[in-house]
Amino acid sequence: MKGTQLMTIRLFLLAMMSICMFGCNATQTQQSENELWINPKCKPLGLDKIGPFVMPDEKSILCIENNSAFISIDEGKSWQSHQIASEEKLKASNEQAIIKTSDGVIVAAFMNFADDKVWGWDKEKNQPIEGVRLTVWTVRSFDGGKTWVDFQRIQDGYCGAVRDMIETKDGRLVLVSQLMTYPQPYHTTLTYISDDKGKSWKASNIIDIGGRGHHDGIIEGTVVQLKDGRIWLVMRTNKDCFWQAFSKDGLNWTDIGAANISTSSSPAYIHRLESGRLIMAYNQLYPEGKNEYRRFSSVYSVDPGSWHREELSVALSDDDGKNWTKPVVIARQKDKRLSYPYILEREPGVVWITTMQGRLAISLNEKDFCKDKD
Repeated sequence: MKGTQLMTIRLFLLAMMSICMFGCNATQTQQSENELWINPKCKPLGLDKIGPFVMPDEKSILCIENNSAFISIDEGKSWQSHQIASEEKLKASNEQAIIKTSDGVIVAAFMNFADDKVWGWDKEKNQPIEGVRLTVWTVRSFDGGKTWVDFQRIQDGYCGAVRDMIETKDGRLVLVSQLMTYPQPYHTTLTYISDDKGKSWKASNIIDIGGRGHHDGIIEGTVVQLKDGRIWLVMRTNKDCFWQAFSKDGLNWTDIGAANISTSSSPAYIHRLESGRLIMAYNQLYPEGKNEYRRFSSVYSVDPGSWHREELSVALSDDDGKNWTKPVVIARQKDKRLSYPYILEREPGVVWITTMQGRLAISLNEKDFCKDKD
């Protein structure tokens, strides 16, 4: 074979190798952009359940799925199930609220898909189909989740979300719910209070800011009691920020208006830590370093809301929510949703964060996020 032929073959092989390497690198780059990124200060938990979780005791964790309570004593590696009700009577929604009261009663609330759920939306008329229905139920346990009593419906109509419940300093339970209102359909928020550990409930006044659409109004609230005794309710809107309301008793809500926290159209979860700080997990208005994101309106809402959910962030407050640390992105995944967070302080200063959308499950140390970093 002549030298010129050998040179031609060598050049051809080098060119093919370059094309292959370029193509492989391009593929790897594309894959990395779509992979889940977790902040190095956080640790994956490897859970196969999303919560919300409650701790029956220091060793165990409990959550509810479908018609059963699941208890783990090995940090979620294995679970033992305890039926709450038959499959015909209960299929609990992924959005739930669950707490253990100061005297050890576990109280859970959820929408019940087994209770003749009906959903549909007429896009041309921008209104729900006739007879939409999704009801709210509660149940409680006196033995750490092994057996359950007082399984009951507390709200009729259509509820799009139940996400948070607290026990106040005087032992009152405050549960956040929402309700679709008519004739111009959108969602309103209300709470229920119980002074007998979840056996009976009483509804609050309705929080209504108007709207039109299947995700419009004021929805998906999270609640916390402030150090001065007032109860602070923070709710999702399509107005580029959370809205808030305050109450002395969980029944009468006043001072309803915009909160000074910008956010996309997605809910937050706020929790008081053992240290006294508040921690908030939420989706910022835009991706980090950007000032725009795709928006939805029309049948969604009157105001075109940002639906950024590719990043989950946390912030902390030492002054009951008046000021927050600079939000820190703890997880990111392009073109995915990391949203609808739940928070559990597994031990003092060790925080578990899970999400309904994206099934994120990570832990972080409070001390790593409690101050702004340069």
